[in-house]
Amino acid sequence: MPFIEQLVEFVGNNWYLFLALIVILGLLTHNLIVGSKGSVGPLQATEMVNHRDAVVIDVRPAADYARGHIINALNIPMNGFKNQMATLNKHKGKPIIVNCRSGAQSSVACGQLRKAGFEEVYNLQGGIMAWESASLPLTRKKR
Repeated sequence: MPFIEQLVEFVGNNWYLFLALIVILGLLTHNLIVGSKGSVGPLQATEMVNHRDAVVIDVRPAADYARGHIINALNIPMNGFKNQMATLNKHKGKPIIVNCRSGAQSSVACGQLRKAGFEEVYNLQGGIMAWESASLPLTRKKR
C-alpha cells in the first residue's frame, strides 16, 4: 500500500487526532506571528530608549519597582493600570516598552494600551529578569 493511501486511511480512521493537530499547529503559528510582533528583547529595548526616545513603563508593584528598575521607567502598577492609562496620553506618539518581572503581566498591559489607541507598544520579553540576565543596569532612583 503506497504512503498516500496509508495517510488517507490514517486520517479517515483518526480524524479527531488530525483535527487536533491542525488546531495546535494553527495556534502555534498564530502565537509566533502575533506574539513576537509586539515584543522586544532587552538589547532592542535599550536601542529604542537611546535612539527613539521610547518610554518605559514598569507595571510591577511599587515595592518591587523601588528595589530596582530600568532607568527613567514610569511605575504604573497593574492593580491600577487601567485607571492610570490616561496619564500616558502625552506619550502616545512615542514607542512604549512595558515591563514586569517576567513578561506576563506586561503583555496584558500592552493589550490594554493598544485597545486605548497606543500604536507602538512593545512588551519586554522576559521582563526585568531578562534585563538583569543581559547585565543591563537598574536604578533605585525615583523618576
